[in-house]
Amino acid sequence: MTMPRIRRAIADDAPACAAIVRQWLDASDWMPAGPTLETLETILRQGLPQREAYVAEMENDFLGYLSLDAATAHIHGLYTGRPGLGTGKALMDRAKQGRDQLSLNTHAPNVAAHRFYAREGFTVTQRDIAGDDGIPEMRMEWHR
Repeated sequence: MTMPRIRRAIADDAPACAAIVRQWLDASDWMPAGPTLETLETILRQGLPQREAYVAEMENDFLGYLSLDAATAHIHGLYTGRPGLGTGKALMDRAKQGRDQLSLNTHAPNVAAHRFYAREGFTVTQRDIAGDDGIPEMRMEWHR
């Protein structure tokens, strides 16, 4: 299986990242409507250069991205357009490089994400965190 190419994200990746987030929001029936595509693009265009962020591509096809705060090793976003291709794992492997720990928050109803994070060695450290969007979250951590 061909692995995606992982590279640092730049502000110009914002439209592709926003499209994947919007697709995920539309497909998740438990999520509120969330921001518009245009608002997501603006947020990401400003935010990607401020974080350690990576994108995954294969043959000029944008597959997903991961964004983390390098100072705290907290992942703020991991989105893939087509789960099951190894994109999330490739992005997570890149985030783990040179680190002994990572943390993230995940929406409580997002059981598919919980399974993925557990396969990646994350464990739940806190439950019932109030999410900004009104959906409860859990904190998960990975330690080398």
